[in-house]
Amino acid sequence: MAKKDKQQEFVTQITPRSEDFSKWYTDVILRTDMVDYAPVRGCMVIKPYGYAVWELIQKAFDAEFKRTGHQNVYMPMLIPESLLLKEAEHVEGFAPEVAWVTQGGTEKLDERLAIRPTSETIFCTMYAKWVQSWRDLPMKYNQWCSVMRWEKTTRPFLRTSEFLWQEGHTIHATPEEAQEETLTMLNVYRDLVENVLAVPVICGQKSEKEKFAGARATYSIEAMMHDGKALQAGTSHNFGTNFAEAYGIQFLSKDGKLEYAQETSWGVSTRLIGAIIMTHGDDRGLKLPPRVAPIQVVILPIAQHKEGVLDRARALKAELEKAGLRVELDDRDTYSAGWKFNEWEMKGVPVRLELGPRDIENGVATYMRRDTLEKGTLALDGIAGEITALLDQIHDNMLNQARTFMEEHTTVATNMEELEAGVQTGFVKAAWCEGRECEDEIKEKFNASTRNMPFDQSGMPSDKCVCCGKPAKKLIYFAKAY
Repeated sequence: MAKKDKQQEFVTQITPRSEDFSKWYTDVILRTDMVDYAPVRGCMVIKPYGYAVWELIQKAFDAEFKRTGHQNVYMPMLIPESLLLKEAEHVEGFAPEVAWVTQGGTEKLDERLAIRPTSETIFCTMYAKWVQSWRDLPMKYNQWCSVMRWEKTTRPFLRTSEFLWQEGHTIHATPEEAQEETLTMLNVYRDLVENVLAVPVICGQKSEKEKFAGARATYSIEAMMHDGKALQAGTSHNFGTNFAEAYGIQFLSKDGKLEYAQETSWGVSTRLIGAIIMTHGDDRGLKLPPRVAPIQVVILPIAQHKEGVLDRARALKAELEKAGLRVELDDRDTYSAGWKFNEWEMKGVPVRLELGPRDIENGVATYMRRDTLEKGTLALDGIAGEITALLDQIHDNMLNQARTFMEEHTTVATNMEELEAGVQTGFVKAAWCEGRECEDEIKEKFNASTRNMPFDQSGMPSDKCVCCGKPAKKLIYFAKAY
């Protein structure tokens, strides 16, 4: 195939976002080689480029978990049905999604085993075994694993039958300690998602309807995708003693009394990769935040057949890698420079460096920023420091752009007509009576749900519920959601 034909084929591979956002998303994740469909319904194969993003997310998050006093463990993926049934509300919430193992080898099992949809039950079972005294508390454990939920509608990264995640499970002596842990981890998520992924979020408490099955209170971070829909990017739950009572997690307090432990749980998953794609991507493809980009800088030697060009490009790669940057040198001679430009733009690499004979002669490299498509030159002398600073600028710009988009697509509603119009394009802030029937009505009419009640409850747009007109009790966000 001729180079020109390859380039023509390449640039027509991604459906424009404005034409079909769902098709755009599918095109991007497949064309950039992040993921492929597995032979099992609703499952995905995360390919090296996509998994490298997850590894960088995992590295950043895991470091913060350890800094805040948590230890990693691993629990079995199979849970006996009798254990799962101990917490009725939890079981009812997950029952439609549980996958069961009923046979081992050639023998039918006496008791069904659930493939973990989440691990509260197995953690609780072990905590009941390990805890005797207040001196054993707190226990602050986390695990990185996969879970399975038999989803009806799936989409890679956003909602799949099996997905990767982390789930923290902690137990404490007092309600105050458990609540502090719940909010601490919510803030950890917020900081990481904004400062690593460059995705702005809204923090707040979920409604009773939307809280996690078995929790006393659930808190979330909510991000806005470029089609105006919400994506729940992380959750933190305060269980109180709900699970402790069901599983017998008791300890002898300082006062010599036998008490139930207070428990929390919190988690994020590979849907964060979907959040990155749908928050930052454009019609050219991915636009990866520098701190989770598998390749932060790609070097393209121009006229590489000329003497000294490849040698200088290799030396530049070594210099940038020594400074701790993730660098790729594209010295393939089977594609045109234009084709390579398009490919690396599609893959979302934050910075492209072009190095040709004239650049070398002038002591510079030509750069292109993926976030703004701005081009310029950087002196080769001291370039590593300049690139590092440029990557920080790119992160800040991407976060600010996404935050501006979210603010511009958040409206206030004081009646159902305004609410209906607002959820078509983004988030809606409204006053709410806390009634479940109003949530259900809005869901049925507009396919929109409550996202969370922000901690800052000032600026209530009305003293009446947006739906029923009764006295309002909470300021809450509504949106259509993934």
